Amino acid sequence: MFDKILIANRGEIACRVMETARAMGVRTVAVYSDADAASQHVALADEAVHIGGAAPAQSYLLGDRIIGAAQATGAQAIHPGYGFLSENPEFVDAVEAAGLTFVGPSADAIRKMGLKDAAKTLMEEAGVPVVPGYHGASQDPDFLAGEAEKIGYPVLIKAVAGGGGKGMRLVEASSEFADALKSAQGEATTAFGNPDVLIEKYIQQPRHIEVQVFGDGETAVHLFERDCSLQRRHQKVIEEAPAPGMTAEVREAMGQAGVRAAEAIGYKGAGTVEFIVDGSGGLRPDGFWFMEMNTRLQVEHPVTELITGVDLVEWQLRVASGERLPARQEDLTITGHAFEARLYAEDVPKGFLPATGRLTHLSFPAVARADSGVRAGDTISPWYDPMIAKVIVHGSTRKVALSRLARALADTQVGGTVTNLAFLGALAAHSGFADGDVDTGLIARDLDALTTAPAVELRHRAAAGMVALNLLEPAPEVGFTLWASLRRAVTLSHAGEEFTAEVQVDGADRQLWSVGGETVVAERSQGQWRIGGRRMPAVSQSGSLITVHDAYGLEFTAVDPLDRDAVAGGDGNVIEAPMPGLVKAVFAVAGQAVQEGDRLAILEAMKMEHALLAARDGVVAEVLAADGDQVEAGAALVRLEVGDG
Repeated sequence: MFDKILIANRGEIACRVMETARAMGVRTVAVYSDADAASQHVALADEAVHIGGAAPAQSYLLGDRIIGAAQATGAQAIHPGYGFLSENPEFVDAVEAAGLTFVGPSADAIRKMGLKDAAKTLMEEAGVPVVPGYHGASQDPDFLAGEAEKIGYPVLIKAVAGGGGKGMRLVEASSEFADALKSAQGEATTAFGNPDVLIEKYIQQPRHIEVQVFGDGETAVHLFERDCSLQRRHQKVIEEAPAPGMTAEVREAMGQAGVRAAEAIGYKGAGTVEFIVDGSGGLRPDGFWFMEMNTRLQVEHPVTELITGVDLVEWQLRVASGERLPARQEDLTITGHAFEARLYAEDVPKGFLPATGRLTHLSFPAVARADSGVRAGDTISPWYDPMIAKVIVHGSTRKVALSRLARALADTQVGGTVTNLAFLGALAAHSGFADGDVDTGLIARDLDALTTAPAVELRHRAAAGMVALNLLEPAPEVGFTLWASLRRAVTLSHAGEEFTAEVQVDGADRQLWSVGGETVVAERSQGQWRIGGRRMPAVSQSGSLITVHDAYGLEFTAVDPLDRDAVAGGDGNVIEAPMPGLVKAVFAVAGQAVQEGDRLAILEAMKMEHALLAARDGVVAEVLAADGDQVEAGAALVRLEVGDG
């Protein structure tokens, strides 16, 4: 076994690897960027090495610096985590050339699975079922159109080097094919530098089920399946294991297909074989097809760990150090059910826009395992994925586990930034999801209901008012002034709406709150406040921002009347950056006539591109940013002429 390893990653996966390494007696080295100097993964490591600037291209993607840090600290192996360099075969070659061990598969295995078309050909040869389609070398538009006709519409056009939905187009009819092909190739070129596409049959009620495999370079086993069908725009939201509706026959077929895939490339370490499944008539042995193989540990690996009792990171380290597989297939069993929900800093009402902010409060309930790379006081950076934590639960049955997930999400507390917590809570309560009736289109079909803002009650407003006026612990003498009850008021805002909360303080333990003509009594007994007869929710505060930790977190702002004019001073003609980021492209030109919805610029932030659109018809008066500019949230990028349009 290694004495010391370096983790070439950050955030929750770096912390996760360090947790297992420490339990195994292995020392750890962290690497960090300028933005991560005070991060949790740095604090947890035995040693830490600074490797560059905040942008990934200046730090976490610099393989030579990472290898140099490993050599300088005496680390014998490098664990890549996931993302960044985890599936980069050139990095694997460089690690091994430096005399170090890469904790993962060989560069050859990564290359074989790196391009979807080549991987599918290899899987066909290995006897793994593949979606009907064309994934050959020809990229002639007429030829591809002919292949689409053979496959039968609807078809999917997919970038061979793609991921995350980029370079992907659904085509319903032959008349739409030429335009969709051109669009997919253009997006693939921009995103991956490779315009090549493949064509495959579109599955009408698709489910995304993946098999966790593990190999030692010669033989492999599977650790059963995970269902990742609950997705939004091809991004996983909640994962579970095992898959609902799975039968022993189908599990055996999928598991063995996953093992054949791994053994066909001499796979070493943890990997995931992803299948697209026809969910229209129940799961069946001939109703699943290979999509791709992720040659690394997956974000959702904890659900597999909870149902099998296997620490996958421990297995990674043991096999990388030269051991054979730690278990035989017949030794592996499933116990109970597990869910994982991905908690992000994102503004759901604004189209799931990634958010930043300083975490003023962060707390998870004991019923859940929370894998996180941040703590209260940390900042969600614009440079990286805005994940706060993975909330993971286990139960004896799917129903029990889902109930625990709902409770865990309700009891999770985040202050200082907007999150998708309410959205996750709505999914956990969704009747179709509860019945196991899931496919990749569920969220899109029910998006309006799933993103409805939680109701704000009078007791929530009163709780925010108590914090704003510092009345949680009033001094005994504050209750009476000249033998009359003390009256105070505060102006608060929630979701852009201002309101005034008035209070009559009748001593240290009783307050009467009034908002908009409604009243409620707050009383304290045995050190616990109750509002309207119900236990007061937990609250946290940072400056003027107050978070009431109920209904998945309700944010209020104490309004300073002197600041109101400044806040409302915008003229509505300026297109601003919604968050800190890099200006990838500016399309607007001074004097240009634009229409509502025209794309004026692209901002890159948190690993995503955001199109900034004209809010109305008008004429561009001034362009205030250029390609390559790094801008802060609220920075003016384009200004329209006043009064035009």
